[in-house]
Amino acid sequence: MKISTPGCLVAASLMALSAVALPATVSAQSAYDARFNDYPTYSGDDLELTVDNSGTHFRLWSPKASAARVNLYDNGRFGAPFKVLPMKFDASNGTWTASVPEKLYGKFYTFQIEYDGKWKDETPGVWAKAVGVNGARAAIIDFAATDPEGWNEDKGPKVDNFSDVVVYEMHHRDMSEHPSSGIANKGKFLALTEHGTTNPDGLATGIDHLKELGVTHVHILPSYDYNSVDELNLQENTYNWGYDPLNYNAPEGSYSTNPSDPATRVREMKEMVKALHDAGIGVIMDVVYNHTASNDDSNFELTAPGYYHRHWDDGSYSDASGCGNETASDRQQMRDYIINSTKYWADEYHIDGFRFDLMAIHDTETMNQVAAELKKIDPSIFVYGEGWTAGDSPLAKERRALKENVSKMTDIAVFSDDLRDAVKGHYTDAADRGFATGKPGLEETVKIGIVAATPHPQVDYSKGANSKFPYAKSPEMIVNYVSCHDDLTLTDKLRKSMAGSPEKDMLDAAKLAQTIVFTSQGTPFMFAGEEIFRDKKGVHNSYKSPDSINAIDWSNKTKYRDQFDYYKGLIELRKSHPAFRMTTADQIARHLRFDRIDSKKTPNLISYSLLDNANGDAWKEIKVVFNGASHPQEVNIKKGDWKIVAADGLISPKGGLGKSQGGRMTVAPYSALILARE
Repeated sequence: MKISTPGCLVAASLMALSAVALPATVSAQSAYDARFNDYPTYSGDDLELTVDNSGTHFRLWSPKASAARVNLYDNGRFGAPFKVLPMKFDASNGTWTASVPEKLYGKFYTFQIEYDGKWKDETPGVWAKAVGVNGARAAIIDFAATDPEGWNEDKGPKVDNFSDVVVYEMHHRDMSEHPSSGIANKGKFLALTEHGTTNPDGLATGIDHLKELGVTHVHILPSYDYNSVDELNLQENTYNWGYDPLNYNAPEGSYSTNPSDPATRVREMKEMVKALHDAGIGVIMDVVYNHTASNDDSNFELTAPGYYHRHWDDGSYSDASGCGNETASDRQQMRDYIINSTKYWADEYHIDGFRFDLMAIHDTETMNQVAAELKKIDPSIFVYGEGWTAGDSPLAKERRALKENVSKMTDIAVFSDDLRDAVKGHYTDAADRGFATGKPGLEETVKIGIVAATPHPQVDYSKGANSKFPYAKSPEMIVNYVSCHDDLTLTDKLRKSMAGSPEKDMLDAAKLAQTIVFTSQGTPFMFAGEEIFRDKKGVHNSYKSPDSINAIDWSNKTKYRDQFDYYKGLIELRKSHPAFRMTTADQIARHLRFDRIDSKKTPNLISYSLLDNANGDAWKEIKVVFNGASHPQEVNIKKGDWKIVAADGLISPKGGLGKSQGGRMTVAPYSALILARE
């Protein structure tokens, strides 16, 4: 995540901070925060707004307000309230309530509280589920009327194990905005409902491209209502990733065809989800509960001042997000908020998974409760996140949902920066090479990624570049990747680190890097468009760059069709062979055996076998060899009847590329060799 908000003026690379040493922290909450311990909490499902046959009912949690009121409006943005409702206080649970006997569908509202003798600014509240343009006022709509046809029967793909998931990370605008996309609803939720779209050469784009590629889930960058795009001036074409939360429980208006109509954004997001589900693709939502777009003016602060954010002893906002503040997941009402918000998205929008931004700002107990509650709704829901922070926090390290604490959590996965940095080169240095581009000495760190950071008798964690111990109890706790929206795309990284090399070498290195990701244990994750060698013109922090930087040029699918076919083959290989999708650390330790290679004499070469029909695979043995060197290297394969599955930048999971009897085999530069025995 990289963003710029009033509290985050300098964009910092957050996707990669797991390797950064943070200062020691206190092991208890700050004295300032301790004052909130006596706040009563409320966990009912009627917070904010309920409409039933008896009328419209409002409930606001604000224990220390001296008064509260509801302002009712005809318009979502302009005009004075047509009515102001005083609210009554219930000291037992800290909530304020008001009701009217009418169903106020089509109207808008805000809350205001009196605090320390002053009326604070209006807020749609923290639980607004529908909002007017730019999210300033909450809307009262009939959610049942927003359901697409067949919504009650809609379901995402069934997931037996997290290791079966193949994640494709995308941004709404990136996927559809380029003229070559052939998509009519550019930059909108509806872009992913359009079938039959093609690039100028007739090759599939959009949702048809995703289905052709074979991914199981799309991870969509923030789709809740965020702060940085003016929905009244969409003609300005302002771009942002959306890591600046405004209203956590309402869809972003700029992705709808009519931001001024609260029901439109809700209906169109549901239509997108249903279209993806109908194509067999799950939807993962990027959620950013770790901070708010502003400090004192956030909806949290305007509702219950001080409570929802953490602070230092002097009362200043703590800032583990690098964006001016951090939320307090360890405080009960905030914990309930995160849990109930994710449950709401899963229930109302049929979301299939959640990617938590800067997850380590949250405590492990909260994350465990999130996963447990979501599993009750749908056992297939996949939860993962960034196992790091962007700065220090009052929350003790042992309580943070850090990468190294993932084994304290259940049904939660974290990104592997071990594999990422070792394969392509470190994210902080564009020119730095990795294993897949010829840099020696990273073999052991790549192995840590291959075994999904689980204990393995042949992996020496003391030689790991980022991690020094096996922090995962299961491969289902690990998400493997070499690139994402943050930092340089893989294409740009290769162009900078391999400057002066032929483009073919870069294409080969990209194939090798992704082969490592897709054959490693854990869950593979890829960045949208890199299957067609997508770049961002060397811009590493494109959070607000124009479409000319961020949009995927779909003509690349024609130019780099070989690349697409290889990625498609990799996904097919993984989905067809459970040996690459083992579910326990014990399986990996028993069935994955590395060949002895002296990395000092033969650097950039890794060879291993998946043995004994691993995880019930039809293949008795699979041999996987990675050559990250700029020259061919030889390996000794035991004698037998082998099918060549991948070699020399080609892949054929079913028919194979030919046969081999083993013995000395040559592996081309920057390539993988994969063999199989029945």
